[in-house]
Amino acid sequence: MADYEDPEFVMSQVKLAAAYKAAGDVREAISLLEQTLAGSQRALGTDHLVTAAVRNNLAAAYRAAGELARAVPLLEQAVADAERALGDEDQVTLGFRSNLAGVYQDTGEVRLAIRLYEQVLAIQERVLGAEDPRILGTRNGLARSCAAAGEVRRALPLLERVAADGERLLGADHPDTLSYRNNLAMACQAAGETRRVLPLLERVAADGERLLGADHPDTLSYRNNLAAAYLEQGDLQRAIGLYEQVLADRQRVLGDDHPATIVSRHNLAGAYGEAGDMRRAVALYEQALAGHERLLGGEHPTTLAVRGDLAAAYQELGDVQRAIPLFERLLADRRRVLGDDHPETMASRHLLAGAYQEAGDVQRAIPLYEQVLADRQRILGDDHPHTLTSRDSVAAYLRKLGETQAAREVDEDTLARRRRVLGDDHPKTLASASNLAKDLEQLGDHRAAEALRAEVAHRRRGQDEAAPDVGP
Repeated sequence: MADYEDPEFVMSQVKLAAAYKAAGDVREAISLLEQTLAGSQRALGTDHLVTAAVRNNLAAAYRAAGELARAVPLLEQAVADAERALGDEDQVTLGFRSNLAGVYQDTGEVRLAIRLYEQVLAIQERVLGAEDPRILGTRNGLARSCAAAGEVRRALPLLERVAADGERLLGADHPDTLSYRNNLAMACQAAGETRRVLPLLERVAADGERLLGADHPDTLSYRNNLAAAYLEQGDLQRAIGLYEQVLADRQRVLGDDHPATIVSRHNLAGAYGEAGDMRRAVALYEQALAGHERLLGGEHPTTLAVRGDLAAAYQELGDVQRAIPLFERLLADRRRVLGDDHPETMASRHLLAGAYQEAGDVQRAIPLYEQVLADRQRILGDDHPHTLTSRDSVAAYLRKLGETQAAREVDEDTLARRRRVLGDDHPKTLASASNLAKDLEQLGDHRAAEALRAEVAHRRRGQDEAAPDVGP
């Protein structure tokens, strides 16, 4: 009979659940932790710190399964219990708060996540001192939330400090240092600093192989990210080759049904799509969707993301009538699971509008585009990258309807915001400048249009000359 009165037994069950979760068996982990929580509450009490620890771990398992609505109240209660028993400044309390901030970010409550991370960081710096390694994880979480909020210029210096402090305090070869360097590379990519991305990720992948082994799950993740960087920079040959290698390694090491293996199929499908091989892309997307539905369920955020990519692949193949029902289902599912104001729900509405547009259904597309723009302005702010993407779509539709002056006004505003937020040389800033040049040309301002095109060409030429050689 299970001895839930013994805290050591309870924590042994928590450790066993963690092993299930690490092996990709999230459902078994959840089942064990739910049983353990019930036993701990009954034997030790709902307010016991061990019970709070079980809640924290069960919330993490729910988070991994995409059941964010179940994770949030568990973590909120764990934080309250720790604050009552240990105080606001105990490291256990702060750890639970950091975990809660991470879940808030996943639910789209990025401002709430940022505030919570800032509170934890301020207390840690005062209590532990700025040089304590435990602060690195909090600062890393804060940076990731800033990036999710579109504040890439704030995220980047935070991650640069985390990577530098990780090397100094933990050592260049510490596994956490590799992870921080990887996150810095991702932020550089988001900020358009493409010249820094490949050297960082190539170093991380090489260090992971040297320190952890070629088959370690983290090494495979770093190589996966390197493939994504090759894809982002247009080196399809190297991206596809590395994605194929990572997929084969994950199948061999983790098995066909491991979540990471299914993610690799999804990523390789995207690379095939970029290369124009849509039929191979669709086949892999269908396999990935079936795998995620089987392991994670039909409403897990990852499952929904793959369903959206499959719909987009159908659309790219010219089968927009097959894509539209998938996009409609995706929007309905995300509204139900995540809520109307979640960034992914807004993205789904944007994708559905694009499908309606391609099908020639202007009357259904325009209201969706306008709703997405209004929602993103309200929730994310005028300068968030997703809001600016919505402005691009609205301007494109205005051009298509012949309302070029209105499109020009939208594009001028978007360009000014991207210059301020992302910088003059960011690819999206240059795309905005190109859009504005089209407007000016159509309005007869040929001199201004040509000057803008010349500026774009000059900046892109400068990037090409400074970029590292990523050829075969």
